[in-house]
Amino acid sequence: MSIMKAVKDMIKDEMEKYREEDRRQEAGVCIVGKARKDREEPDWHPDGITFKEKYEKEHKLRQEAEGELTIVKTITIDSSPEMRDANQRIKELHDSLERFKKENNDCYNRIAEALEVNESHQKLNGKLQERLTELEEENKKMHGVLNKRMNNIRKSGL
Repeated sequence: MSIMKAVKDMIKDEMEKYREEDRRQEAGVCIVGKARKDREEPDWHPDGITFKEKYEKEHKLRQEAEGELTIVKTITIDSSPEMRDANQRIKELHDSLERFKKENNDCYNRIAEALEVNESHQKLNGKLQERLTELEEENKKMHGVLNKRMNNIRKSGL
């Protein structure tokens, strides 16, 4: 990953040098060139090509060469073994991330279902606890009634 970034940074730096040089030359041509044009550059030349035309032709050729260099470097970088390995690793990590996202989602769903079951169990347990309390109270009452009857039976002599 760092190799690819370093190469891209080198390409950017190199291209920026060319651009900066073009800017300086164009600025110089604009300022100095206009001042000199009237004094130094004749309207015609023996070979029929002005210095401006030569400069523009050279400038165009240089820009084309820079463009082709960029394309070649891009193709070379993208088809390099390191880049292919990096892209393969990126794909593997992306697939792994997707798998973990799915597993994480499944876990959240299972937790939600477990919480629902837990809530229903708590409600049921609460109802059962209430019923148990009722039955214990009823049992105490019944025990009291039976004790009274037993005492009455014992008093009657049976």
